[in-house]
Amino acid sequence: MKWLWRPIFMLTLLLFLGAAYLLVAFNYSYSDGSRAGYIQKFSHKGWICKTNEGELAMTTVPGVAPVLWAFSVWDDKVASQLPQAMGKRLVLHYKEYRYLPTTCFGETTYYVDRVEVTE
Repeated sequence: MKWLWRPIFMLTLLLFLGAAYLLVAFNYSYSDGSRAGYIQKFSHKGWICKTNEGELAMTTVPGVAPVLWAFSVWDDKVASQLPQAMGKRLVLHYKEYRYLPTTCFGETTYYVDRVEVTE
């Protein structure tokens, strides 16, 4: 019976360390900011973990090739606003979370949490 406590202790320690890592990863963003442009693509993707993914075309001068910025959306309320705002100039506020363990949270590290229509 004495040999049983060591694997149980190791498993408990691993679970605790994993929970502590996720707590830090989800509560402290690496960066946050805003980006302006036009929604080029927005979709609900995934086989098992369904995520909301999009692309923002950021243009500075008309006629110049836009820079594409890929983002993910966690909040369903924000995700429902984006298809309605396609074709309008938007400002997307985001937070960047690095080193999340799987793509079940989103395919990118940028997570949009607020949408503002500027046109």
